[in-house]
Amino acid sequence: RHNKRWDLTAASQYSLSDQTKKVLQGLTKPVKATVFARTEDFERFRTRLEEYQYHTKQLEVEYIDPEKRPSLAEKLKESALGTIVLQYDGREQRVTSDAEQDLTNGLIKIVQGKQPKVFFVQGHGERDLAGSDPSGYAGIAEQLKLDNFLAESLILLQQDIPADAAVVVIAGPKSDLLEPEIAKLKAYLAKGGKLMVLVEPPAGEDAPPRTNLTASMKEWGGEVGKNAVLDPMSQLRGTQADVPVAAQYPYHEITSTFRLLTAYPYTRSVKPVDGAPAGRTATAFIMSGRNSWAESDLKTLTTKGEAAPEFDKGDVQGPISLAVAVSAPVEGAAPPPPADGQDANPNKPETRLVVVGDSDFAANSVAGIPGNQDMFLNMVNWLAQQENLISVRPRSPEDRRITLTGGQDRMIFWFTLAILPGLVFLAGIQTWWRRR
Repeated sequence: RHNKRWDLTAASQYSLSDQTKKVLQGLTKPVKATVFARTEDFERFRTRLEEYQYHTKQLEVEYIDPEKRPSLAEKLKESALGTIVLQYDGREQRVTSDAEQDLTNGLIKIVQGKQPKVFFVQGHGERDLAGSDPSGYAGIAEQLKLDNFLAESLILLQQDIPADAAVVVIAGPKSDLLEPEIAKLKAYLAKGGKLMVLVEPPAGEDAPPRTNLTASMKEWGGEVGKNAVLDPMSQLRGTQADVPVAAQYPYHEITSTFRLLTAYPYTRSVKPVDGAPAGRTATAFIMSGRNSWAESDLKTLTTKGEAAPEFDKGDVQGPISLAVAVSAPVEGAAPPPPADGQDANPNKPETRLVVVGDSDFAANSVAGIPGNQDMFLNMVNWLAQQENLISVRPRSPEDRRITLTGGQDRMIFWFTLAILPGLVFLAGIQTWWRRR
């Protein structure tokens, strides 16, 4: 009558993530999952899929052993063991794993029916989408695929922004964008485009300013500061003072369910413009700690590599806004047509912009911090107007093995084989003596 489960694993590996629950609760039409496996393996798939069925009534599951029912397997053109065939609204998607991330990704693909494209601007020293080095974005590109996005490169001087671009990303440009490129971005935003700009503080005193880019962001409502945010409390968490850690997030759709720490190596402030243009709503959604400040003396920081020991005159006391989200309606534009088999599209055309004072937080070297990848993916999904996918994603089980030194190994050996049995033996002798 009263069924209750507790998941005490460190990564909650036996509980569905918030993202999966949102996808399941958003299903409006039936989904059929056909599992092809040996009969003795059915229980492994059933354990996972029953969790999915608990959160939605739209999921029907059938188990087929291809060796015992070859005619049915041939009808569905599937005989590979361990495959799950998902069917939804006349579409099919095959998943070759019972892992939550793979199953949920399969559901997202079959419900959406297409893969939105995210274009990363190149040509100004931006992050390399295929780079596997610490500063590259190969890791985040792989995570985008798991959220059903296609990541591609875009050179603005050579081509226009494609009509099928769901989101355009400018990640850490080392030099400024040229006027023709800025003009293309302004035209794209004016028509309801979705843009993410990650712009860091200058890397040195002689670093070229990115005046055109920061000025255009200010026009839309995001003011990029000429500073670097420092937080001495970050040292208690194992990072340097110039790597502020964020734990508080003002309410916004991007962070509405976000409860993880995020870190931003060498970041600048980004705050909403006072008196933003009419119709444009700018909201800060990431804040540094109360002990942080915006350091204005970048010369000392970049030349000596030393952070100022404390807040002084000319600096701005924290909490400091590190990211801003801007939205604005597109006047006179009609909602896009609904996808095949779906009701009228509820998403009205809207310009969306995200400006962050750092691009390192999504790089390969830092993306391993629990919340960094989720924060980047939440930004992309909000920009693409896929609010149902804004959540914390499934996590892989952690490696929880214990590594022992030689001394610890010997101590455990003697404790379990000599000391512990010896104590039991002595307790028995004591009890025998007292009874005598």
